Amino acid sequence: MATIRSLGFIAQLRSEASSHVIRYRNGRATQSGRGLVFWFVPETASIAELPMDDREMTLFVKGRSQDFQTVAVQGTIGWHVVDPARLAERVDFSIDLRNGKLRGEPIEKIQARIAGIANQAVQQYLGQAPVRTLLDAGPAPLRERLQSVVAADPALTDIGVAAVAVRLTNLTPTSELERALQTPTFEALQQKADEATFQRRALAVEKERAIAENELANKTELARREKLLIAEEVENARNRASGAAEAQQIEAGAEAERIRTIEGARAETERQHIAIYRDLPPAILLGLAAQQLAGKLDKIDHVNVTPDLLATVLGEFRKGPAVIEAR
Repeated sequence: MATIRSLGFIAQLRSEASSHVIRYRNGRATQSGRGLVFWFVPETASIAELPMDDREMTLFVKGRSQDFQTVAVQGTIGWHVVDPARLAERVDFSIDLRNGKLRGEPIEKIQARIAGIANQAVQQYLGQAPVRTLLDAGPAPLRERLQSVVAADPALTDIGVAAVAVRLTNLTPTSELERALQTPTFEALQQKADEATFQRRALAVEKERAIAENELANKTELARREKLLIAEEVENARNRASGAAEAQQIEAGAEAERIRTIEGARAETERQHIAIYRDLPPAILLGLAAQQLAGKLDKIDHVNVTPDLLATVLGEFRKGPAVIEAR
């Protein structure tokens, strides 16, 4: 905004470098430029001040998609003045010569014109596709479309204004539609989560089954080895028993052989004795018997001699030694 210092019938204007000042007198431009400083007579002067810096306006448009769904578009549009003389002719930028403020609201008028152009372009773009397609495409195609429209629109070039940048922050449906559109996505995500959970559980079950099978295989192997061990122990016991039986049989055979040998020797001795006694006279045999009997008796209390015995003894004495029965 220009600074004006009044000295009664004359005043001084001092403008910034970002402002273009045009001084009129009698309906004609007598002075024009940026950052001017000059003296003027308020009674005969008319001054316009135009901003030359880049300006930015907010854009908010609601439109309907091809399938009659409401979509909101938010963003900003940057613009600046390219022809201040033409803009000053088409839009009133005159200032109050007492304080340097604009008399009207020319900036709002320019931004309203830009907004009208942008609204029409956005409405046309939204109406050409269903809401799902618009949301999937995002704001980039609309930004390019809007950039080309506002840059080439004659309503702006005719007044000496140009749109320099279009930025769109988002392209959003209504909250109800957004929830409805998010439901399939949420369900798909939930389904994937459920599938992941199921896969984890199936993997855990598979691992538990593998562990159980491994344990069962280990137990089976241990049982098989234990069975083999028992069979080997039984075979060893059988072998030991067989060996012991064979040893006992051998020992018994040896003992039997020894007994047979001894008994044979005894029998041979008895045969020899019998052979000896067989050839002896009866009197000698009787005497030997009596001698052997006497050796086995501790004492003889009494002796009974019967007539038959006596006769036999006397008869034997004639032949040989007598036989005496002792008690």
